Amino acid sequence: MPVTSPTYRSITEATMMPRLIRLAPNLYAAAFTLMKTLPARYILKRAAERGELDRGTVIVETTSGTFGLALAMQAALMERELILVSDPAIDDNLYRRLTDLGARVEICTEPAPTGGFQQARLRRLAEIRAQLPDTFCPEQYSNPDNPRSYQLVVEQLAGTLGVVDCVVGPVGSGGSMCGTVRGLREHTPHTLAIGVDSHRSVLFGQPDGPRELRGLGNSLWPPNLDHGVFDEIHWCDAAEAYAATRALHGRHALFQGPTSGAAYLVAKWWAERHPDEMCVVMLPDEGYRYQATVYDDSWLADNGLALETLPAAPTPVASPSEARDGWTRFAWGRRTYDAVPGAVARLAAPPPAEPVREPEGALS
Repeated sequence: MPVTSPTYRSITEATMMPRLIRLAPNLYAAAFTLMKTLPARYILKRAAERGELDRGTVIVETTSGTFGLALAMQAALMERELILVSDPAIDDNLYRRLTDLGARVEICTEPAPTGGFQQARLRRLAEIRAQLPDTFCPEQYSNPDNPRSYQLVVEQLAGTLGVVDCVVGPVGSGGSMCGTVRGLREHTPHTLAIGVDSHRSVLFGQPDGPRELRGLGNSLWPPNLDHGVFDEIHWCDAAEAYAATRALHGRHALFQGPTSGAAYLVAKWWAERHPDEMCVVMLPDEGYRYQATVYDDSWLADNGLALETLPAAPTPVASPSEARDGWTRFAWGRRTYDAVPGAVARLAAPPPAEPVREPEGALS
């Protein structure tokens, strides 16, 4: 009998879904090649169906990571112009890949006084949109098509694993965790959601500050983040996330990025303490961008990020204000943000950037 394999219409279609990999009897990894391919493809396809993405429409977005790469891949396949606004966190290899795919990348070199680089990027994005006659912004932080796209993952998990008792994953825009967990709870309301954040991210109540660990956390509150979805929040440091990333590779041969390592650290701990319950951990992207950093022992040592042993368990805290450095855990309890004591007041968040009107032809 001839061996057949599925065929795909594009690389984004072929890679948008995760592989489900058994890490322990009650722990499965939803391991993505590039998780952001799923919402990027869905958002652009839906925009085209609604007539919001004509041939002359320029796609514009702010990103410093994998959502930009996913957009660049899909925009190239759809033959659409793409402008990305980023910041110095973007690495040279990613920059080259984005430009090779035809994207124009603008770098904001100075952070905004409030909201950091993310607010600076939003302001530059508004300027660019004001100067162009026809643009479409995917707006991953606020577009409901972002969490909506993960319904496909919901169907995959439920169809393959049956009842999922707990989902653990990193939180940035809020799309993957909120979309996946809300979908699962339509059938299993008890399903727990454990979000993994980085210290000095405002998402779950800490004050904004510099963060070594990228790819999760935020300096602004994204509208797609539904705080009432989450049962627990864990914060961890870069060194812990990097060491867990290496442990995931060394133990399971899963070559993933540091956001995956952070999620794996938490999921392994939870699954070991709940052996009769099924846990799924979301692993957003592969490790190729991090070969010269996370996977380089010399780089880790030179930057003071080498960690010989992982902590055995998180330190519980009574409020976000008590979460200092190190792996910490807080019982969020599916509450709204404002219902959680010790969280930084939302009034600290900067207002949305307003478009700045420039003279015609100002965009170079």
